[in-house]
Amino acid sequence: MAERWTPDSWRSRPVRQMPAYEDKAKLADVEARLSGYPPLVFAGEARRLKAALARVAAGEAFLLQGGDCAESFAEFHPNKIRDTFRVLLQMAVILTFGGATPVVKVGRMAGQFAKPRSADTETIGDLELPSYRGDIINGFEFEPAARRPDPERMVQSYNQSAATLNLLRAFAQGGYADLHKVHQWTLGFVERSPAGERYREMADRLDETLSFMAACGITAETTPQIRETDFFTSHEALLLPYEQALTRIDSTTGDWYDVSAHMLWIGDRTRQLDGAHVEFLRGVKNPIGLKCGPSSNPDELIRLIDILNPQNEPGRLTLIARMGSDKVDQLLAPLIRRVKAEGRAVVWSSDPMHGNTVKSASGYKTRPFERILGEVRGFFAACRSEGVHAGGVHFELTGQDVTECTGGAQAITDHALSDRYHTACDPRLNASQSLELAFLVAEQLKEERRQLEKARREQAAE
Repeated sequence: MAERWTPDSWRSRPVRQMPAYEDKAKLADVEARLSGYPPLVFAGEARRLKAALARVAAGEAFLLQGGDCAESFAEFHPNKIRDTFRVLLQMAVILTFGGATPVVKVGRMAGQFAKPRSADTETIGDLELPSYRGDIINGFEFEPAARRPDPERMVQSYNQSAATLNLLRAFAQGGYADLHKVHQWTLGFVERSPAGERYREMADRLDETLSFMAACGITAETTPQIRETDFFTSHEALLLPYEQALTRIDSTTGDWYDVSAHMLWIGDRTRQLDGAHVEFLRGVKNPIGLKCGPSSNPDELIRLIDILNPQNEPGRLTLIARMGSDKVDQLLAPLIRRVKAEGRAVVWSSDPMHGNTVKSASGYKTRPFERILGEVRGFFAACRSEGVHAGGVHFELTGQDVTECTGGAQAITDHALSDRYHTACDPRLNASQSLELAFLVAEQLKEERRQLEKARREQAAE
């Protein structure tokens, strides 16, 4: 029998990746204020996402999850939100049209402020300061005042998340996502890239399809799905005082929901069986994710699944594999095999970013595009070999014209990283690289569908 869960039961468990706040009274005051603020999302929306993810778990849809590595206060601007949103729209259209698969769109947006770190402190010269843990905790500037954890930053994160969500809802439901605008979504710098040219060709074909549908009486007026889309938000549930303050009882069901986002996930550094993060997320009814890194083993994974999804509810749990391109072939298949053998209903998704981070010769943290591609291919191959649906991808990306990941059709070199390296944490794909990946994933989905249809024909012939 599991211990009784409450929103604060995590406080009795070992906790990692949490800041040490000096002013406990100020922290308590901020938590109390946040607990009285309106929800950022609604329980019904989270249930709708869970139902969509249940279709992914059943092999009937695909999860596209992406956005910034860490949102920032300094770069908060409507144009940046719009550009990231439309890159995700473009990727979703490529996957839907090219892969003939419904796509569930989930952004790493409106709450992705906290970041885990490999060390508690950072040293430059003779000065040692707390590590930067995301704008919700402290500042990026390497100076004592900025690096001191400040609870008041949680309030600013809440306010920025609310404004971001307001804009995202307007984009998703106000006509910006209309499929007739697929050409208008292309960013200027992407138009000149090979991915942009390929996208234009696909958009022309989609225009022809929409014209045919209109002639048959299927228009944006008769079919709202043509002009609107569902778009959900997600972030890593890392800063637990913030998450607890935004956890409420749903009046219609009596269940607890974390109303800071539709979906929350547990990182690879905080997935301890007895840890605070697992304890907190086991009790909320949102769909949740679990990062599975190279140290994951089948026995531990089954125990985590049973803690986080004891009812084996489809759509509740997404397993996000982040192995590294050189390890995915040998490490992922045993996990898939065990989860399948135990009959656990999960979504399998690939995060090809975090296991493929390297230090460039010029000193920049980067991610080689070919290694990202390699892990995506390895993920699909492992799922295919074990007979499960490759259910999703999880990317760190931006709509900005950045040079942070090397390679791709743009052939960003190590020397070119300094041109537009803007990230405060991890290197992100730019829009052109994101579209390249989307076309690759669409091809993998086509192949999966061909294999499934072939198996069905052979079974029918027996």
